Amino acid sequence: MKPFQFKEFSILQSKNVFRVGTDGVLLGASAKVDGAKNILEVGTGSGLISLMLAQRNREAEILAIDINKDATDLAQTNFQNSPFNERLRSDHIDFKEFKSMEKFDLIVSNPPYFEENPSNKDILARQQKELSFKTLIKNSAAALSENGVLSVIIPFDAGEEFENIASESNLFLQRKKIIYGMIHSKAKRVISEFGFQKKEITHSELIIEKAPRIYTEQYLDLTKDFHHFSK
Repeated sequence: MKPFQFKEFSILQSKNVFRVGTDGVLLGASAKVDGAKNILEVGTGSGLISLMLAQRNREAEILAIDINKDATDLAQTNFQNSPFNERLRSDHIDFKEFKSMEKFDLIVSNPPYFEENPSNKDILARQQKELSFKTLIKNSAAALSENGVLSVIIPFDAGEEFENIASESNLFLQRKKIIYGMIHSKAKRVISEFGFQKKEITHSELIIEKAPRIYTEQYLDLTKDFHHFSK
């Protein structure tokens, strides 16, 4: 499988690991990374999001975990091949069993988002068979620093459910970016960020495409430090 080339790093891919996708790129480019010293990525796959965060924050130490051993091996290879290799580490860990004395300033995840569906493709990455929203939120709350942020990208229709579950762990919505695949289409995804402090919620929207494979200025601006796309 051909590597996916970004401006400052490349991603080796595998048929056994969830491939580079727009959701990961959006979260990697959007998550609130400024000032974060310790970052945890839950469900790293190929390591894409962690690499993007390492590029955006040149000081952060990043731990990327996944339940899939093929994924953590691949991510570690991608980390070692990057200019950020000294600050990135990939571990084969089930987040349900995750325990850490260290608290994280940022936890990011592009989590499994289907309760169940008939497809066997990417079953661990796409379906909540191994990591439910409730477990992700509860364990993230335990691992976050006092001012830490949990940043996720999920289907728009699951946003309210996720917010309600987060509030049970005293994690409050602080920022919300609604993602539309195309102009005049229904909302597709939402990037939601949570913290222990109640704040005025920051709202924004982003449209990815004006037409198939014709990207909006918004998307090109957001990803300009990563993609080789031109305006």
